[in-house]
Amino acid sequence: MNMAKLHSAVQEYNRVGVTSSVEEANPHRLIQMLMNGALEKIAIARGYMERGNISQKGGHISWAISIIDGLRASLDLENGGEIAQNLDDLYDYMTRRLARANIENNPVFLDEVSSLMRSIKSAWDEVPENKVDTVSRP
Repeated sequence: MNMAKLHSAVQEYNRVGVTSSVEEANPHRLIQMLMNGALEKIAIARGYMERGNISQKGGHISWAISIIDGLRASLDLENGGEIAQNLDDLYDYMTRRLARANIENNPVFLDEVSSLMRSIKSAWDEVPENKVDTVSRP
């Protein structure tokens, strides 16, 4: 099998694996998956940034921003109280920092957003699954 076909097969495997996971996931797990996805895209963008691959860097930063926008859209601001509002503000801040990282080609901003996302994810991982509806509505 040539490398192009192998790469294509791996991509297809990953696509099917993620699709299956999403279909089987409860709302709590979906949020975890989105957070993991954002962290992954930021890490990949950082690698491209370090190698000077501007196009790929920008694409992965944009993907991370889209994921964070999805997390933000899942917030129930009407019923989620202060926690939901704080997350909304933090997600907004994170997308602005990612945009700045892209424009300035500065990995410090990527690291900052990764750290913030890991903190949010760590707290989210501690939330009992039956409490999810009070903060977000995926």
